[in-house]
Amino acid sequence: MTAVGDLDIEAFRAAAHRAADWIADYLKDIEERPVLPRVVPGDVRRALPEHPPRDGEPLDAILDDFESLLVPATTQWNSPGFMAYFASSGSAPGILGELLAAGLNANAMLWRTGPAQTELEQVALDWLRQILGLPEPLFGVINDTASSSTLYALAAARDAAGDAAAERGGVNALPPMRIYASAEAHSSVAKATMVLGLGRDGLRAIPVDAELRMDPAALEDAIAEDTAAGLRPCAVVATAGTTSTTSVDPIPAVADVCARRGLWLHVDAAYAGAAAAAPEYRWVLDGAERADSIVVNPHKWLFTPMDCSVLWTGRPLALRSAFSLVPEYLRTAEAANPDAIDLMDYGVSLGRRFRALKLWMVLRAFGSDGIASRVREHCRFAELLSQWVRGSPDFELLAPAPLSVVCLRAHPAGVDGDAELDALNESIVDRVNSSGRFFISHTRVRGVYAIRVAFGNLRATEAHVHGIWNSLRNSLSARKAM
Repeated sequence: MTAVGDLDIEAFRAAAHRAADWIADYLKDIEERPVLPRVVPGDVRRALPEHPPRDGEPLDAILDDFESLLVPATTQWNSPGFMAYFASSGSAPGILGELLAAGLNANAMLWRTGPAQTELEQVALDWLRQILGLPEPLFGVINDTASSSTLYALAAARDAAGDAAAERGGVNALPPMRIYASAEAHSSVAKATMVLGLGRDGLRAIPVDAELRMDPAALEDAIAEDTAAGLRPCAVVATAGTTSTTSVDPIPAVADVCARRGLWLHVDAAYAGAAAAAPEYRWVLDGAERADSIVVNPHKWLFTPMDCSVLWTGRPLALRSAFSLVPEYLRTAEAANPDAIDLMDYGVSLGRRFRALKLWMVLRAFGSDGIASRVREHCRFAELLSQWVRGSPDFELLAPAPLSVVCLRAHPAGVDGDAELDALNESIVDRVNSSGRFFISHTRVRGVYAIRVAFGNLRATEAHVHGIWNSLRNSLSARKAM
């Protein structure tokens, strides 16, 4: 007999209840799991069948394998011991939003194909704009990650700089173009220049100052030099919260340069933009009101499950011009109505998941004050750790810690060679991570190996700050005893 249709609805109901119970228990007992799984490459693949089943299997059996095979091999981003990279902790309301969005399975490519989805996205993004103190009017869309949001912004900047030539003949119809960002900018900016056909040479890295922020004078000089050489500058990316050290570029001064030169200003606030939810940290977005585009990732520090990246622009027509291509089969009667936004026109993706639902639910469940209080606490954690590092004879800070990330290294007496210090600190990171309680990452600050501790997990407490500090010190002591 050939199977037609989906599962029995009662079988789904039972499986959904089991999954909900599992998620609740998982979040409650998250610290019982090692943050980094104890697996080696290939373990998961070898544990799974080589061929798909011929006959359908019961959901209970599939969930059994999820629990026994996949979860133990998963890095636990939801754990408060996750202090690597930037936090991405899924909150309960966000998880529920993801579940409900999957149930609806709406594709909001056109207003017609997702009226509620399209309009809720505009409402949720305007709420977030207000929470972060950004000006109006700003038009916003939700993408998967900041890599996509930055790519789309720079595509609009490229086309705006090239007028209609880029649309007709592509980059070959334009003189060589340049985008500028600091030497500390995220790698997604370089990837964007590659995807946009500008090549690796299309991005010029601008030197940074003593606090690892873009040097506006060096930016001005670079633009003048490139212009004199026959290149066409088209955009500048200012970073509010660099990946390595969370330095914040002097956006007002960068905006001045862009205004004088007629260049598109994109502000990458993927991580640090969330800090502006607390009024005393609004300075991270000073000058962003003058930007042509801004990206903030709620899936980093706003407790929204992956993936959810917000791109705002004050020039929506430029963004739409870069991507709008409407075939006959997607034309609708509502297109002439200014309230009927077709989100497919503002990026590459035709299909659009209902990401706004989880963000809307998070904003409602926490409220602006609740978000601000958690941002303050995470920044307090970083300041606490920084104080302990400054007071220790065996450790030193390698960069300012203006927000919730601390870059440090062990530097005990008698160990002074760069190679020896790098090896020592790398061994400390490995020892901390192998313990299972914490996961930290590293970077390089002015060429030296730095231990990087990032706070921002929704479930972290001051006890976890004490815990990571003790783990760092104990790892150093163990290394000394070898």
